[in-house]
Amino acid sequence: MDAVAGLLDGPRARGAFLLRSVLEPPWALRVQDEAPLTVVAVVRGTAWLLPDDGEAARLVEGDVAVLRGPGAYRVADDPATAPQAVIHPGQRCTTPDGTETVRLTGQGVRAWGTGQDGETVLLTGTYEHRAEVSERLLRALPAVLVLREAEWDCPLVPLLAGEIGKDEPGQEAVLDRLLDLLLIAVLRAWFARPEADAPGWYRAHADPVVGPALRLLHDAPERSWTVANLAREVGASRAALARRFGELVGEPPMTFLTSWRIALAADLLLEPGATVGSVAPRVGYGSAFALSTAFKRLRGMSPQAWRARAAAPGEASPVGGAGDVLEAGAEDATAAAGSVAA
Repeated sequence: MDAVAGLLDGPRARGAFLLRSVLEPPWALRVQDEAPLTVVAVVRGTAWLLPDDGEAARLVEGDVAVLRGPGAYRVADDPATAPQAVIHPGQRCTTPDGTETVRLTGQGVRAWGTGQDGETVLLTGTYEHRAEVSERLLRALPAVLVLREAEWDCPLVPLLAGEIGKDEPGQEAVLDRLLDLLLIAVLRAWFARPEADAPGWYRAHADPVVGPALRLLHDAPERSWTVANLAREVGASRAALARRFGELVGEPPMTFLTSWRIALAADLLLEPGATVGSVAPRVGYGSAFALSTAFKRLRGMSPQAWRARAAAPGEASPVGGAGDVLEAGAEDATAAAGSVAA
C-alpha cells in the first residue's frame, strides 16, 4: 500500500448522508449537524459558504468545498439571506424556530429543494461519524477548504451527480465509495498546493528512507517489527531512521506502528463475522487477550465495547478507523504492540 494511500484511507463512508439540492433564490440553510466532515460540490449556479468561525467563500459551478466539523455554518444564495431551515445532528431538519417541518420539498430519491428547476444545484456528502474519517487527517485540514474547478481535473463530480438519484441494488455502497474517492481526490489536489502547508506525515511518502518504511508498516502490520529490522529493510541505520521518521511523521516508528495496528483493528472488528481472536494475528498480536489489552490502553474501551457502540442505532461512532493514527507514548506503544525495540 502506498503510504499516502494508507494515511488517506481514513475516509470510509458507511451509509453517508448524500443529497442533491435544487434551489431557487432566495434560499439559505443553517447546518449544525456536528458532522466531522462534509463535501459540497456545485453542479450548477452559485452558493455562499458562511462558517460561524472562518471566512466566507463564494462557490461557482465546478467548485468543491470541504468543511471540517463540528462547527456550524450557513450555505445560501446570498450572505444576507436568512436561513429557511436548520439541519441538526442525524440530519433532522426544522424551521429556524424549531418546528419539525421545513419549506424544502422532496423531489425524489436523495433530492430536495425549493423548486423543480432551481437556479442552483448542489451535491452534499456528509460523513456523519468520526469513525469514518482519520483524526490525523482532520487535524491537518482548515475549517473550510475550497478547490476551484480550474485548479484540478476530476470526473467524479459529474459521476456522483449521475448516480445520486438512482435507487438500484447496492446503490448505497456505490455512493459511499464515490464520496470517498471524491474526497481523496480533493485532498490530494489540495495538499499539492504550496499554500496548503501539507503536514509532515503527508510529505514523508516522498522521503527515500521514511517513505519505504511507512509502506512496509502499512503493508505488513502483522510482522514483528523493531526499529532495527525496519531500518535494515530500508537500507538505513537504526539511528538515522528513528531520527528522520520522528522529524517527518512526528512520532517514533514503533509508536506509529502501534497506533496503525489498533486503528486497523478497529476497522476489521466492524466486519461481519470478525472476532477479536481472528483480527489479532492480522494486526500483529499473538492472542485476543494481547489485542484487547492494547486496544483498551489506546482507545479507552474494549474491542467489544467499540463494536457495540459503533453498531448502536443513532449513536455517534467513537473516534477511530484505519488512518486514525493516534499519538501515544513510545513506552506504552511498544508494550501494547508486543514489539521489542532494538
